[in-house]
Amino acid sequence: MMLCAASSAFAQTTTAKLAAEWERAKVYTKEYLDAMPEDGYALKPTPEIRSFAQQMGHLADANYAFISSATGTKKPSDASVEKMADQSKAAISKATLESYDFIIAALKGMTDTDLAKDVKVFGMDMKMGTAFEKAFEHQTHHRGQTTVYIRLKGATPPKEKLF
Repeated sequence: MMLCAASSAFAQTTTAKLAAEWERAKVYTKEYLDAMPEDGYALKPTPEIRSFAQQMGHLADANYAFISSATGTKKPSDASVEKMADQSKAAISKATLESYDFIIAALKGMTDTDLAKDVKVFGMDMKMGTAFEKAFEHQTHHRGQTTVYIRLKGATPPKEKLF
């Protein structure tokens, strides 16, 4: 019995594994969005860099850009999350988490064969799976940057969520 359970775990498709990783990343990002107090969304550690809300908006915009470019799926809106007029906690949280839903839905509609397709993203040739990996790296980078913002606001950032 144990061998059968283990075998079925290994049989999980690559797209299913990627979708699970993006679902974990969404939960983790939500913890960051929740950790920052409402009045911290406008916080800019220095004048020349993005506010917390803009960082999260940039993360969302890039999620859409990477995946819509790689898959050919049009994003739900042409508007930039980073540049939305409403930079409130509720608006930014909703828009950011919806960008994760866009990626997860794309993965759930794909096969492993799709990940091996040649695509062009930001003028560069790559495999579709690589585009998903680069998008994941990008969102991790920007989410991580916001740890400092949360600490500067006197709040506690979420604990690491590797699993």
